[in-house]
Amino acid sequence: MTRYARDVAIIAFAQSDHQRRSDELSEVEMVMPVLHQVLRRTGLRTGDIGFTCSGSSDYLAGRAFSFTMALDGVGAWPPISESHVEMDGAWALYEAWVKILTGAADTALVYAYGKSSPGEVRDVLSRQLDPYYTAPLWPDSVALAALQAQALIDAGHTDERELAAIGARSRADAAANPYAQLAGAVPRGDMVVGPLHRGDCPPIDDGAAAVLLAAGDRARELCERPAWIRGMDHRIEAHGLGVRDLTDSPSTRLAAERAGAFERPVDTAELHAPFTSQEVVLRRSLDLDSRVRVNPSGGALSANPVMAAGLIRLGEAAALIHRGESGRALAHATSGPCLQQNLVAVLEGDSHG
Repeated sequence: MTRYARDVAIIAFAQSDHQRRSDELSEVEMVMPVLHQVLRRTGLRTGDIGFTCSGSSDYLAGRAFSFTMALDGVGAWPPISESHVEMDGAWALYEAWVKILTGAADTALVYAYGKSSPGEVRDVLSRQLDPYYTAPLWPDSVALAALQAQALIDAGHTDERELAAIGARSRADAAANPYAQLAGAVPRGDMVVGPLHRGDCPPIDDGAAAVLLAAGDRARELCERPAWIRGMDHRIEAHGLGVRDLTDSPSTRLAAERAGAFERPVDTAELHAPFTSQEVVLRRSLDLDSRVRVNPSGGALSANPVMAAGLIRLGEAAALIHRGESGRALAHATSGPCLQQNLVAVLEGDSHG
């Protein structure tokens, strides 16, 4: 098991109500209540935070350096130590975790947000592709996920019935999640891109999330049962889709191995699987059997704010530990087409908590 210089924990998590459209809200107005909520849960104020890091995408906003405006939600005073990643907020959490490990801060605020409703998110995400050979063809994100799903079916790893069951389970679990956009039954007959039906695909929504990190005794002072980060790692697949086996995710497996996920069984896994077929890939790569609860929050199939959904997986896993509903949880985040980039974290509660 990897030993780190400091023990670091997620001590609080908050998220917005995820909506199909939030035309009446700016990014600042969407983020600010979430930031206030996560701070209230610990009694901390902005001036108590040692480091702030955010995740978002200028492509969604349609303007350069849009994240600087979202900083208005944090506040202009007192001055802060701040950073930003053009990635899902899970990678902002990784940066903040490293910052605390180095001793440069004792606490960190991490937040992420995404407004997908103003544009065509399926087309926007195609800008992640190889700019010379693939992106000029404009394959959208659902079409690429459908290629992955068909590859899994052709290889005998799943079928449309199993995919439907994953979607139904996720939406049923989302009924207990007050922040989810979609819950309950989804009409199966509505084909989007074969073999993917409507229930196999994530909703388009706007939303934000935030977590607080703290080290050692500070974490214990601020949280009754901290979710300790026992390990975290992220890896990436080849950019070219044609040189990858879309039925497998070796980067997820390697990240999990480096994070210590295989050292002892986990009881819960929050997987960032926007499509039902991607849950099949991740379950196989992470060796998750039926004893592990997968996405009790409903996962990205019930709420998928781009650039925040991965951070939400870490937050949901941590919240289960805070409430004493999990002892050891795995959280996963992805970015890019067909599970191109993958981050895995292992969270644990104190055994006496």
